[in-house]
Amino acid sequence: MQLAPAQLSDHLKRGLRSLYTLHGDEPLLVQEFADALRAAARQQGYTERTVHTVSGAHFDWSEVLASGGSLSLFADKQIVEVRIPGGKPGKDGSVALQQLAERAQGDDSTLTLVMLPRLDSATSKGAWFGALESFGVTVRFEPIGRPMLPQWIAQRLQQQGQRVANGEEGQRTLQFFADRVEGNLLAAHQEIQKLALLYPVTGDGVLSFDQVENAVLNVARYDVFKLSEAVLGGQAIRAARMIDGLQSEGESEVLVHWALAEDIRSMKRVKDAIRAGRPMPMALRENRVWGAKEKLYERVLPGMSDAALARLLDAAQKVDGIVKGLKQPDWPLSGWQALHRLAGMVCEHCAAPSRGPPPASRQRPQA
Repeated sequence: MQLAPAQLSDHLKRGLRSLYTLHGDEPLLVQEFADALRAAARQQGYTERTVHTVSGAHFDWSEVLASGGSLSLFADKQIVEVRIPGGKPGKDGSVALQQLAERAQGDDSTLTLVMLPRLDSATSKGAWFGALESFGVTVRFEPIGRPMLPQWIAQRLQQQGQRVANGEEGQRTLQFFADRVEGNLLAAHQEIQKLALLYPVTGDGVLSFDQVENAVLNVARYDVFKLSEAVLGGQAIRAARMIDGLQSEGESEVLVHWALAEDIRSMKRVKDAIRAGRPMPMALRENRVWGAKEKLYERVLPGMSDAALARLLDAAQKVDGIVKGLKQPDWPLSGWQALHRLAGMVCEHCAAPSRGPPPASRQRPQA
């Protein structure tokens, strides 16, 4: 049985199940959901709790199986948590998890909680995960992406009796907040809690832009894959901010260049495949483009000219040399400045691909 995180409240009203599997890459959301399950379990007499963290190939699964089958003299019910940070239980773990899942049927004395990171397609099709789904409740936690973050912040503020102003000012406040915490949901949660402490709710609980600006730290975390989505989406300002963030976090220039260059090369391969007669969906699959990028490619590629792709490939080749210490005529000496320029070039073409190359007056000035 699959359960959406938002359905937890209604689910608990119908009673706890004996087996839950939580998986996803948002530790805050997973932790909050698990806390709610534990609180409900304690109210129903689950007074004992054991935690097993799977580490290494030689983990002793017999301890997990034993704890699930025995109670202390002082407890009538227990919670058994199995945490698998790597997401792969191994051969012995696969057998043990299937046994746990089957044993959970009709067992009202033990609540088993399995916690996993985000699973790839192959792992989620394994027999052990299939058993967890068949005999228990599985909950998948999707990342809170940048487009959804302002609304998420607004909902969290509302839960503590606060809100931003109506209209454009409020939207500006939420966008500012989201920019400062992007990619770091736990920090966003902490900053929201801090606002409750700094500005106790009085009256309508409206927070001004100045109050949020003064309170919220710049705790955003970025990764090269999100940068790729921002660039393909033509979001030049956001891409520039992300590159600055990656630089301040000590990310490798070579890795950032690889992400940008690989998208350019991938667009060229897909474009060539379409010209050779492949339908776009097939060309995207053959070049391993899926998810959010698939939609971005579908929007960008029809209006991306061969000449534009050639210019971007040439620029990517030059930046490859710069980040490795080589000089290029008419390009910045700094690898990070060169990456800014390359990202800006891609953004200009992806922002409005149907218009062709931007006029010279709108191109980024030479650094």
